[in-house]
Amino acid sequence: MFDLLLRGAFLVDAHGERHADLTIIDGKIAALLTPNTPAESRTTRNVHGLVILPGLVDTHVHLCDPGYTHKEDFASGTLAAALGGVTTLLDMPTDSPITTTAQDLREKMAIARGRIHVDVGFQVAKLCDHASLDEIRALDPVSFEMFMAGVPEAYRHDTQLRLVNSLKALKPFDTLACISPGDHALQSAPQTLTGRAGLDALLASRPPVAEAAGIANAVLAAASTGTRVHVRQGNSMLGMQTWRRLRDLADVTIETTPQALLLTEDAYDERRNFFKALPPLRAKEDRDAMIAAVKEGLIDMIVTDHAPHAYAEKAAHYDDFRDVPSGMPGVQTFLAAMLSLVKAGHLDLRNVATLCAYHPAQRFGLGASKGLLAPGFDADLLLLDPEGKTTARNEDQRSKARYTPFDGMSVPWSLQDVYLRGNVLKEHEAAQGKIVRITARK
Repeated sequence: MFDLLLRGAFLVDAHGERHADLTIIDGKIAALLTPNTPAESRTTRNVHGLVILPGLVDTHVHLCDPGYTHKEDFASGTLAAALGGVTTLLDMPTDSPITTTAQDLREKMAIARGRIHVDVGFQVAKLCDHASLDEIRALDPVSFEMFMAGVPEAYRHDTQLRLVNSLKALKPFDTLACISPGDHALQSAPQTLTGRAGLDALLASRPPVAEAAGIANAVLAAASTGTRVHVRQGNSMLGMQTWRRLRDLADVTIETTPQALLLTEDAYDERRNFFKALPPLRAKEDRDAMIAAVKEGLIDMIVTDHAPHAYAEKAAHYDDFRDVPSGMPGVQTFLAAMLSLVKAGHLDLRNVATLCAYHPAQRFGLGASKGLLAPGFDADLLLLDPEGKTTARNEDQRSKARYTPFDGMSVPWSLQDVYLRGNVLKEHEAAQGKIVRITARK
């Protein structure tokens, strides 16, 4: 007997589209039945007219816990994620302390237990030296994060030698190395303030050539070491041109974000501080190039880079734009942002399921349980009503940031329910999330 039977849905995932009755046992998808097949279940729900997608897997999220919990914490960030259709997220290590040691990771996991509304995996920042790698790896972080610029020297991989040596050290573990591309020399070069109080200086310190150079260095380092590499946050035309030419040299993947696909630097003229993030918003030609790259299949996954700050921090006056805290919230509006791309004709629902669930789960070692609507996979489900409508509003946000860069965006479809391992997630119910570990490496 099944625990739950969902009758009459239209299922969409990376493997295709079909009408089927979906059954669940012990939090797992048990079988996909031909519609109206006789079956016994403890609970049966009629979902005719609804579309089921796999829960989104967001592999780039800053939950700010510990150390910056006035900005976000495990409870608030994962609740926002659940309301936005994200059922699994991977937490970045850039908290306080930065997660670099096994002890840091143990303490962070302890803080998270019992407070997360969705499933959460953890990522560790790779120091330039290789101390305690065995101990950290034993805890199964889903990746090691490597930064080429903008971080303290102890883990700043700002030379090819540092990059190659760290990838060599990780190679025996068959662990995914995630690299944030950049050019430390460009970012640290003096910039002159302009009439836009530092906005031009910020853009000049983060030009597309810095991203492109970082991408090239990351791919070449991966090719020379044989280590699996994932490149963070592509958002420029030049970066994509570089990626297209080099990506076949190694086992590499790349991500982009909804903001890179939906926003341009014109947004700075509206609510400048609230759109400050790194990498910065680009020109329209860059945004268009990113959309073209998604359509071409150059982009492997879309992630949010959810990086909230307290509203007061963003709203404060700063003489220099470079001093504005960098980052914007994104998990609660992830699905809506993707549906806006569907509305515009850039994607379809199968693309969303592939880029935002299947590919990230596969690449980050969660592909045996997450990202597909198939027997044996976790019953992480999004039930969408094609007759509904979703409007992103600041007042609805549950992140501590209490705003969204997509305020006022309206898209077809409404999210009726979110299931995590077979249980409907409710805003006011106890947290149901688990800490996820690597289950397969691909």
